[in-house]
Amino acid sequence: MDSDSSTQLQCESADLGPFASALVDRLGINLVKATAQCVVGTMPVEGNTQPYGLLHGGASLALAETLGSVGAMLHAAPDRIALGIDINATHHRAVGSGSVTGVATPVHLGRSAATYEIVISDEQDRRVCSARLTCMLRPAPDTN
Repeated sequence: MDSDSSTQLQCESADLGPFASALVDRLGINLVKATAQCVVGTMPVEGNTQPYGLLHGGASLALAETLGSVGAMLHAAPDRIALGIDINATHHRAVGSGSVTGVATPVHLGRSAATYEIVISDEQDRRVCSARLTCMLRPAPDTN
């Protein structure tokens, strides 16, 4: 993929543009970089924990799906949209404080599907979670 303006978007925490959603806001996800080739985002552990005070696995999956979906949307744009159809993850270690960073990179970028590997790490750069997301790419709805 090239890095022209149609496949690259630098995101600031205050303005997520087309990637803003209630869930992203609720979880505190901040997109740091977004291209079809690499999507980077952070999320605080605080507020996203399970009863033992550790990062909730579902929060990790929400971060992973957000980052992979953004990459797939950038790959598919402007004539197609990305819809998640499969996600799986392995949780490697617990995190009780600070923030985590996810990095999504493509495994496959096709016309009808895009698959991303998402690695989530803690502040010491230790792998917390490995996830894989596949999105189906469909024609964009006619908005006229």
